[in-house]
Amino acid sequence: MAIRKEKWFVTGKRADFRAIGEKYGIDQVTARIIRNRDIIEDADIESYIKPDLSKMYSPHLMKDMDRLTAILHQKIRLQKKIRIIGDYDIDGIQSTYILLKGIRRAGGIVSEAIPDRMKDGYGINENLIAQAKKDGIDTIITCDNGIAAMDAIAYAKELGMTVLVTDHHDIPYKEENKIRTYLSSKADAIVNPKQAECGYPFSGICGAVVAFKVVQALYEACGIPAAEAMEFLENAAFATVGDVMDLQDENRIIVKFGLEQMRGTKNIGLAALMKQKAVQPERLSAYHLGFVLGPCLNASGRLDTAARSLKLLLAEQESEAYVLAAELADLNEERKQMTADGVEEALEFISQKHLDEQKVMIIYLPKLHESLAGIVAGRIREKYNHPVFVLTDSEEGVKGSGRSIESYSMYEEMCKCQDLFLKFGGHPMAAGLTLPPEKVKEFEVRMNENAALTEEDFIPKIYIDVPMPLSYVTESIIREFKILEPFGKGNPRPVFADKNIRIKEKRIAGKNQNVVKLTLEDAAGRCYPAVYFGDAGEFFNFLEEKDTISIIYYPEINSYMGREEIQFVVSGYC
Repeated sequence: MAIRKEKWFVTGKRADFRAIGEKYGIDQVTARIIRNRDIIEDADIESYIKPDLSKMYSPHLMKDMDRLTAILHQKIRLQKKIRIIGDYDIDGIQSTYILLKGIRRAGGIVSEAIPDRMKDGYGINENLIAQAKKDGIDTIITCDNGIAAMDAIAYAKELGMTVLVTDHHDIPYKEENKIRTYLSSKADAIVNPKQAECGYPFSGICGAVVAFKVVQALYEACGIPAAEAMEFLENAAFATVGDVMDLQDENRIIVKFGLEQMRGTKNIGLAALMKQKAVQPERLSAYHLGFVLGPCLNASGRLDTAARSLKLLLAEQESEAYVLAAELADLNEERKQMTADGVEEALEFISQKHLDEQKVMIIYLPKLHESLAGIVAGRIREKYNHPVFVLTDSEEGVKGSGRSIESYSMYEEMCKCQDLFLKFGGHPMAAGLTLPPEKVKEFEVRMNENAALTEEDFIPKIYIDVPMPLSYVTESIIREFKILEPFGKGNPRPVFADKNIRIKEKRIAGKNQNVVKLTLEDAAGRCYPAVYFGDAGEFFNFLEEKDTISIIYYPEINSYMGREEIQFVVSGYC
């Protein structure tokens, strides 16, 4: 199965766009985009256009929330030692920060342990529990992990410890004769909106949002003003984007207002990181969290220790924060080069093994740094649009990370052969695993045998919101599109298309020669400035054979030297 060119479709959802536009004072194009996001009812349109913090859900709607906060409150009153066990990615770091600061504010004696990716692996484990016992810890509270840690939690209970789980990952299960039995640990309380008995209205939140809700409930129990918990809104927003949650429902509210808060953040570490990466606070967007600032926090957990990123968030002196921010930025640059090398090695492996003929690509790179497996898997998935697992050697066995496509639930498929794994977990779109070396081949065979994917599933599909002539675009409609933000998974940036476009001028720019500056000309002879980010050589070769082309684009207002002009960002062509 070779790489396939994507198919374009016009999203054909119907409504009275003129009436919607008149009712809400928006352009018909904006009304159509909102309808394309499956926002139909008047109340939902109103909430989408005018999101409000008052529409966030009560933490008390979560199963075990009141039980967990009652136990936590009692432990704080009795001055018992509490240990937070987090995770080494953005969500885990922000979750740990929220609980650490929140429990301290409530008067608790609290410390934290973030697992070392290489030494400990993911989440709570017996080594961390044994160390906690040695340190005189009475209560462990997890964040962004713990839902699948049956054995580790059983061990902690044997040692007489109280265990509180806060998590958002899928609930593990066993399946026999097509009947699923969901598994649960011996934890004293489990807060996870994905539990079947949980009445929380929106289960798609990240671990940091769960932690944020715990702190809200804890502050209420302790008589601390509710407004104080809102300082963690920006951390919850950062983690929501960093963990690639759908920007819908409550998540969209959290990210929208979290970004507003972060533009004037009081967190010295976040401010230093923005300055280090030359992110102007007033222009901060979800893109910066996901692709500029977030990777710096992740880099410490990949190549060093996530404790360094947590230390940045906890920094109280600007001088310390600037040093830490610079170190994280440097680590991320190192990570980028290592990733590029890993992708090149993966592509060579695919070519040698003819993996593009498989439904599920299992790429075994023994020497790849295990922390980069997920990123490399993501890059290969982008190129081939197949589910991809990248495996590498570790002290525990063969470790791997997977990245999936919309038509393939990675976690559910792994559950079908869970007997192969020493441990595993994840989401429909991403997963992690550890297995014995001798099981690698069987893993490859069974994942492909079980996969019910077809050729059609591997063709990337681009859904066009509106086929809109370039001439229709004005500065006012571009500014109106701001009400659709923040953009991200589940609330993508709108996609527009136009046809019969000539490329009047083109030139390559950018230090990596991956930016093409363009002048576009429409059928009426009007010219427009544009930019294309991608393979310049491939684009130039395509243009040699065409007089006119069709383009996918997004309009923006480009500010330069005090001047503003409309610019079109071209993202696809045919």
